[in-house]
Amino acid sequence: MICDGMKVLELDRERALALLPERDPNGHKGDFGKILLLCGSRGFTGAAYFAAMGALRTGAGLVYLGVPESIYAIEAAKLNEPVIFPLPEENGLLSAEAVPEILMRLPQMDAVVIGCGLGKSPGTMAVLEAVLHHAQCPVVVDADGINLLSAHKDILRGRTTILTPHGGEFARFWGEPGPDRMASAAECARELGIVCLLKGHETVITDGKTAYRNHTGNPGMAVGGSGDVLAGMIGALLGQGLLPVEAAACGAFFHGSAGDECARHLGQYGMLPTDMLEVLPRLLK
Repeated sequence: MICDGMKVLELDRERALALLPERDPNGHKGDFGKILLLCGSRGFTGAAYFAAMGALRTGAGLVYLGVPESIYAIEAAKLNEPVIFPLPEENGLLSAEAVPEILMRLPQMDAVVIGCGLGKSPGTMAVLEAVLHHAQCPVVVDADGINLLSAHKDILRGRTTILTPHGGEFARFWGEPGPDRMASAAECARELGIVCLLKGHETVITDGKTAYRNHTGNPGMAVGGSGDVLAGMIGALLGQGLLPVEAAACGAFFHGSAGDECARHLGQYGMLPTDMLEVLPRLLK
């Protein structure tokens, strides 16, 4: 199918598995991606948890989670596998004083995920801007990160960035998507030089040159935390060497597949992102 001058590839299991990176039998944890997550705020501790677990369940070798110092103890009690570290905050949100430590860690990272439960403030904007200016690796911007950038789109130009908006976030950031959601996402991607993953029924993924349409997923996934899992998954795939548009497409397919598996066994009303994390390992093989 051709859309807006692009060939649209329809995602299925065979195509998604072909994108999934091979695991080197001689590899060690440093070979499978070092992922930095800057997520969470007071009252939104679940977002950081789900993003970190999404990355770990998708094969990331090392996950580093930076959170406001007031929620550090909560995250440390909930999570065993990531390296969790506290950062300076103001009123429960990351502050500009967190920037020096973040910049110190950035050069060692293979991917960054920022925005899940981050909150909106001058401090979180300072952190986001510093990451986008200084990261030499791909950056996934989700949720509040997208909202923060709505008035600062030019920061994204020339940066290797994946934006993962749902319809409302896309409308605030770029404008109401038209009836052809792929064309709307492609316009945004081309203009800013990014990858746009526009969530919704049949999520679309494009960098303006290559395009994928995903058919997995169901309304049971419309619950807080689901998108945070996806952001972490994409970060993990980036860290393992996938191209940004491929990481986004692969993540979208398996995220939706996990939701479909949960719906089959639990039903759409009661399924949770926690359940999706549990079934992911069985799908990625």
